[in-house]
Amino acid sequence: MAFSFKKSAELFPAAIRKKKRAGFAYRRFDTAADAVRFAIEELPADSLNGAYLQVDEARFDQNGIRSLYESQEFPLPRKPKPEAASQDAA
Repeated sequence: MAFSFKKSAELFPAAIRKKKRAGFAYRRFDTAADAVRFAIEELPADSLNGAYLQVDEARFDQNGIRSLYESQEFPLPRKPKPEAASQDAA
């Protein structure tokens, strides 16, 4: 069965144990594409580590979320990679 980026999705970020401030809490997204983009581009790395995305009955861990983001089927524009910008400046 092919993955649909148009289905609604739930993102369960990992708790940040080392910091006293609140991390990101559970979020529901209208589309899996929005959830994947948020997880990769907005979540701090320590929240993404241990997070999972649920779409229908399928669950994706950090590596699965990253694979979805990097897939050719990902429908949203991606942020430019920071290392590419810093190499251009050098």
